[in-house]
Amino acid sequence: MIRRWSFLVAALLPTYVFATFVNPSILEACPGYSASNVKVRHDGLSADLTLAGSPCNVFGNDVKKLSLEVTYETSDRLHVKITDPSSTRYEVPESILPRPSSSPSTSSKSSAIQFSYNSSPFSFTVSRSSDNEVLFSTTGHALIFEPQYLRVKTSLPANANIYGLGEHTNTFRLPTDNTTLTLWSRDAYGVPTGSNLYGNHPVYFEHRTSGTHGVFLLNSNGMDVKLTGGNGNSSDPNGGLGLEYNVIGGVLDFYFLAGSESDPTAVARQYAEVVGVPAEVPYWSFGLHQCRFGYQNFVDVANVITRYAAAQIPLETMWTDIDYMFQRRIFTVDPDYFPLSRMREIVDYLHAHEQRFVLMTDPAVAYLPGDTYAPYNNGKMLDVWLKAPNGSESLGVVWPGVTVFPDWFHPNAQQYWTSEFASFYSPVTGLDIDGAWIDMNEPSNFCNLPCDDPYQQAIQMNIPPPRTNPPPDPNTPIFVNSSEQALGRRDDDDDLLNPPYAINNAAGALSSKTAFTNIKHFNNLSEYDTHNLYGTLMSSATQHAMLSRRPTKKTLVITRSTFAGAGAHVGKWLGDNFSQWDHYRASIAGVLGFAGVYQVPMVGADICGYAEDTTENLCARWAMLGGFYPFMRNHNSDTSISQEFYTWPSVAQAARNALDIRYRLLDYIYTAFHQAHTDGTPVLQPLWFKYPKDPSTFPIDLQFFFGDSVLVSPVTDQDATSVSIYLPHDTFYDFLTLAPIQGTGGTETLQNVNFTTIPVYIKGGAVLPLRVQSSMTTTELRKQDFEFVVAPDALSGQASGRLYIDDGETLSPPSSATTQVKMAFSGGTLDVTGSFGFETGVSVKRVRFLGVGEKPAEGQVKVDGKSVGGKSVTWDAETKVLDVNIGIKFERAFSVQIRAQ
Repeated sequence: MIRRWSFLVAALLPTYVFATFVNPSILEACPGYSASNVKVRHDGLSADLTLAGSPCNVFGNDVKKLSLEVTYETSDRLHVKITDPSSTRYEVPESILPRPSSSPSTSSKSSAIQFSYNSSPFSFTVSRSSDNEVLFSTTGHALIFEPQYLRVKTSLPANANIYGLGEHTNTFRLPTDNTTLTLWSRDAYGVPTGSNLYGNHPVYFEHRTSGTHGVFLLNSNGMDVKLTGGNGNSSDPNGGLGLEYNVIGGVLDFYFLAGSESDPTAVARQYAEVVGVPAEVPYWSFGLHQCRFGYQNFVDVANVITRYAAAQIPLETMWTDIDYMFQRRIFTVDPDYFPLSRMREIVDYLHAHEQRFVLMTDPAVAYLPGDTYAPYNNGKMLDVWLKAPNGSESLGVVWPGVTVFPDWFHPNAQQYWTSEFASFYSPVTGLDIDGAWIDMNEPSNFCNLPCDDPYQQAIQMNIPPPRTNPPPDPNTPIFVNSSEQALGRRDDDDDLLNPPYAINNAAGALSSKTAFTNIKHFNNLSEYDTHNLYGTLMSSATQHAMLSRRPTKKTLVITRSTFAGAGAHVGKWLGDNFSQWDHYRASIAGVLGFAGVYQVPMVGADICGYAEDTTENLCARWAMLGGFYPFMRNHNSDTSISQEFYTWPSVAQAARNALDIRYRLLDYIYTAFHQAHTDGTPVLQPLWFKYPKDPSTFPIDLQFFFGDSVLVSPVTDQDATSVSIYLPHDTFYDFLTLAPIQGTGGTETLQNVNFTTIPVYIKGGAVLPLRVQSSMTTTELRKQDFEFVVAPDALSGQASGRLYIDDGETLSPPSSATTQVKMAFSGGTLDVTGSFGFETGVSVKRVRFLGVGEKPAEGQVKVDGKSVGGKSVTWDAETKVLDVNIGIKFERAFSVQIRAQ
């Protein structure tokens, strides 16, 4: 969120520091290392690596001796670590990312992947055990290991399918024609393509028709990952395509994931074993969220809530941006524009109507020594602020003016953050929020280098800005006639501000627009090493603060900056996008990256775009696409026109239509999230996850699967009413009509797709648990009956599904308080079995069988072995849908048979 002041900030930008370029032939000519003292174990090996010739010293002195440790941790995971035994180099602390445990019984003989090496010059190869296919190989590429520069390169097959290495706005399948992916957190207004953005996930999945595998480099230092030599334009002296890591610190700590030869989702589950499974979120969090930077006062906020209800658009959660703060200071309200008593009235109203409330909280705290501002004074007393090298508090410029930043490594940081949350967000005396929104946590800093006078820069930027409108009458009525609806340290001679290798940071120098990288944290770690962890550290602290407020309840925390493993604590929105069609399209690849690869599944983009003015048609299309983001929020900036869904009739209808589908599917997607929390199975999937042998699916990122079985194919061209979609060779069913459609493994053009419609299909082979109808809130939705939609696959006539139900909010309900159901259809009979510990209070109204060629004869349809007929059984000859009304209380197993066996 930025950015009324972007014009002024741009005028003050420092001179850019461009990425370092060295002719690849120079790097490849480096001597590399030789392996010796190799000790082989049943579960791996260790070796010494010694510089094999005259040092290159490209960006510093080559380390002369290294240690190699190879461990087969599980049958699917290989750990390869290269370190400098002569010094204690920085590694990602285990407190931030706990290391996965190894299975003591694993050996190289039982592993699905194999490690092999050449002694001199040292190189290594990871290959698949079943067929010896090479998955990763540094052969022919020199290993370089210097104090502030590490280089490893692997060869790739031609036309490689690489996914991940974010955060970025490239296509989901990465372009391999000399692409540089930079990992260094920054405030990336406009989410420009081809630059580093807010988060850092140094993991990639590579897919081939022979299988899918993954590679994770556990390193939080800044880096450039280069895909070189695509399309025949090779800069590699050895020829061919390569993937090259250029890292400015730390160690080489690789996890190789075997994946699977048949199921691409297996590699996602294996990655979750390393970085952690995603946190579960409350049922209500899948409802519609509304926010804006620019609501002028409490009356504006109340009116938005009222207008959504009047438009009959289900609004689950109202959000408020920094507008509510006094002079943009966190943990305050403006007494004239957002008085506490009136804001508490809004929160009470929302809660009385089964709706929720979320507020923005930034990490930057106004620097006000000698003032009565408690959030600064409390942090000062606990000594939690980041310190400059001279020991003074490190100052920046953010929304409230001159600021300080919490040092999340400080042992008092959690106490400070939890206490501030408990006080300001108190249900009794403060604002009783239901979830938290954290922003600007790269951390973002408006101060231009050298930032030696932040006070003057704040004055130049007019920060904090004065209010431009008079405050409302504090007694203004609201809701009138409303609806009732392991730690290391760096060598002291390292250059922590301007390292010899300059990564391709779009903001310029490493410290530009963020915290100074020469800051030492409380535990003596430098910001240079830990910068990319700042957002995730804040995320963890915020989740803990929220759980402290409501210890037994699942919570929702949405962040901007993430690192590997962040999904175990928080969800994520994709940042400050624009109201443009290309940003609408790019959002699909963005959510696929986080939900499909990075294990951060609660993800979405700002619907209709954050900055600039949306159009009615774009907002209508985006409202429907946003209905299939896991995190669905409309949010825009203070300099843009209003874009709440009720603003235009077509957008209001599009939102109602999308939300009707979404809410009926809500238990289905809640089940998918529970599965993700259990084992890491992705909640969104690209088409190639389902059709791994079909090369036509590999580049597709304008269609995706919502959950396991719902194919979403939005219209993606500007103002178009037609769309060309790819339907794999499989059976699908139109979600609205339930009529069967046979995919042929080719492209089909859909015509006359109006601006309130989005093409959605059910994949054959699924049993979907749906609510019979939508509702205005998720609380009311849970009172609606279920229906099961049986969509058989054409080949076997079978289908299956699952359903998980709990109370939607208890943090860790015992299995005895949950309902976990399996649905299996085979041979004309649907069997619904499982445990029924949670009292749903509703019934299964009907079962809908799709693709039924003719109406069964009288007596053939049976429920729990007893024949039913008459009005209980209906068949539509056009859509081939057979409905069986059963009206069974959803508290036990049952079966429905539609033909004699």
